[in-house]
Amino acid sequence: MPSPHYSIKPMTRSEFSLVIDWAAAEGWNPGWHDRNCFYAADAEGFLMGFLAGEPISAISAVKYGKTFGFIGFYLVQPAFRGCGYGFQIWQAGLDYLTGRNIGLDGVIAQQANYAKAGFKLAHRNIRYRGIKQPAISSHGATEGIVALPSLPLRTVMAYDRLFFPDDRSAFLTSWITQPQSRALGLIHDQVLAGYGVLRPCREGYKIGPLFADTPQFAEALLLALTAYVPPNQPFYLDVPEANTQAVALAQAQGMSSVFETARMYSQKAPELPLNQIFGITTFELG
Repeated sequence: MPSPHYSIKPMTRSEFSLVIDWAAAEGWNPGWHDRNCFYAADAEGFLMGFLAGEPISAISAVKYGKTFGFIGFYLVQPAFRGCGYGFQIWQAGLDYLTGRNIGLDGVIAQQANYAKAGFKLAHRNIRYRGIKQPAISSHGATEGIVALPSLPLRTVMAYDRLFFPDDRSAFLTSWITQPQSRALGLIHDQVLAGYGVLRPCREGYKIGPLFADTPQFAEALLLALTAYVPPNQPFYLDVPEANTQAVALAQAQGMSSVFETARMYSQKAPELPLNQIFGITTFELG
């Protein structure tokens, strides 16, 4: 039974650093600069549970625009699991997002529990892992590939909005300019036709998002991004299984599946062009 000395409150930026370490201990492989980017999305949307003043649990419940929210970082320290603390902070996260369509990427084992809470399965996401092979290569210009931050921000935001249920401009402004990352766009017929971001993580690199109008554009972006991965380092791409061409692209690059999640929503699944989503942004923030 939960202790009366358990309390939940918004976490500070420094406390969020601790949660990033918890996520790393769980094998979630967070990015080195995730904290500032995630916190930029919604500074009030990260909650921490304290038992007698000590942090033992966490959840993120991030608001996007006026209609959408996303649950992530649902963590309870191992010694305190099964005592009801997780349920309380879960409920606090849902309460913060009241009235919104809420998304999450849950582990398959918890899918039934999320269903009991009213969430409905939309599709599976599969994490693919590759290893950068040593090769003589350069980072020279590829036709149509440009540095994403060189484009007008409104252009990037307008394209991103096609693939996400609501506005996330505050998050994206930070995401595409984070340190040690590469954010690339693909210009076709003088318009933005795809973009992707590569960021360093505790282990290797992750690519996300990877949005593109065609599989050919997605492949060009994937190759351009992985050119910046050091030899023999792993890189990851989280692919919506419903996009069979994205699955084929990952497999054609010699990547193998290592993990999967259930993308679920509390209301109707948003009508997104999954056939153009070759990699989601993150399991934690959608």
